[in-house]
Amino acid sequence: MELAYIPSPSRGVIHLGPIPLRGYAFCIIIGVFVAVWLGNKRWIARGGRSGTVADIAVWAVPFGLVGGRLYHVITDYELYFSEGRDWVDAFKIWEGGLGIWGAIALGGLGAWIGCRRRGIPMPAYADAVAPGIALAQAIGRWGNWFNQELYGRETDVPWALKITSSTDGRVPGTYHPTFLYESLWCIGVAVLVIWADRRFKLGHGRAFALYVASYCVGRFWVEYMRVDDAHHILGLRLNNWTALIVFLLAVAYIVISAKKRPGREAVVEPGADASGGATEGDADADSDSTAGAKDEDAKGEAEEDVEEDVKDDVKDDVKDEAGSATKKT
Repeated sequence: MELAYIPSPSRGVIHLGPIPLRGYAFCIIIGVFVAVWLGNKRWIARGGRSGTVADIAVWAVPFGLVGGRLYHVITDYELYFSEGRDWVDAFKIWEGGLGIWGAIALGGLGAWIGCRRRGIPMPAYADAVAPGIALAQAIGRWGNWFNQELYGRETDVPWALKITSSTDGRVPGTYHPTFLYESLWCIGVAVLVIWADRRFKLGHGRAFALYVASYCVGRFWVEYMRVDDAHHILGLRLNNWTALIVFLLAVAYIVISAKKRPGREAVVEPGADASGGATEGDADADSDSTAGAKDEDAKGEAEEDVEEDVKDDVKDDVKDEAGSATKKT
């Protein structure tokens, strides 16, 4: 008997007249906005200009969407190019199917182009946006809930996900909500990166590498629970191997980078201070210079007052002398 479970939405799209409003797309869009918002705050705190993160995101986000879709279509090509399938469906991104590995890889290329155009070091930008990307993934995973996809093994735990759809080979029942597990893990990754960055002053891309490594750990065990069709190599799903390899690369980068470039970048955006991106130290310097200018003005006014008093005294003495001379005459 099912005492409790997480219900699935009856449908993943609501039609506002002729316009379809899809839950999957909304989750992706909200995630992007959260990533840009948090990344902007972290970028300003590092000494960058407000708005730079959004400007570079204009390059990174489209590249990331294309990369995520390409990875999904290539690794699950039989869903679109096998007999009885319509290859046009490969372009229907709103129906679900984004691979985070492709999204990060091609999104990174877009970010590199944006950073190069602005003269900004790519690793510093990556460090700033890393926690926001993790939160974007946490929000985006709820798109799988709207589409009733990417769930785990059957279970009767109280937090089981109830699947009601029978399309594309789905079997109605209660399953592990792997979308929820990964969403919660990504929130934990974001918190971990923010804490570690503050505690150890991570720089030169190490905060981003920490995000990648910690995400891979969670993705490995979540992927292991999923029951959707996937390619297997030596008994493991393809995404398990991808997570393992990327994890090792991220850890290696952290170790090597810490030895070659300890600390963090002193300047993340050239000219940011001159254009209004002042830090607390700059503000203190400005206040000191302002106070100094006020002191100089006050000294100048005092000297002018003294000069006026001296001139008045001299005039009075001259008048007195002239008066006494007239009397004697």
